[in-house]
Amino acid sequence: MNLNNQPTINELAEMFAAQKDTLDDHILWIGKSGQVHIDCLAPHTVEEEFDKNNRELAARLKVYRRGQGYVGKKAAADRGFIEQVFHTLNSEWQALKDNSKVRVIDKYC
Repeated sequence: MNLNNQPTINELAEMFAAQKDTLDDHILWIGKSGQVHIDCLAPHTVEEEFDKNNRELAARLKVYRRGQGYVGKKAAADRGFIEQVFHTLNSEWQALKDNSKVRVIDKYC
C-alpha cells in the first residue's frame, strides 16, 4: 500500500490480516516513498534501534506488542480500528512527506 497512490482501507486491512499477533511484536512504518509496511520485530527489539537501522524510514507508529490483538485477522476485522489507523497514516503522511526527520506517530492506533 502506498500513501501516494490513493490507498484503500481494504488494502490496510489485508496487511493487518496477513500478520500473526501471537508470534511476534510488529511495527507499522511508512517509507520515504510513501510505502506502508508492517514488519515483525525480534523479541525485545528497542524501537529506536529499528529507527537507526532503517534508512528508508519516514515515520512509524509505536510497536504493536505480541498478544495484544493489534494485528492479525481479528484486528483487520475491527473496522473502527482499521479506519483510525488509515486516517492517521494519511493525515500524518501529508504533514511529513517533505520532512527529512523520522517521525514517531504516537497516537494510539
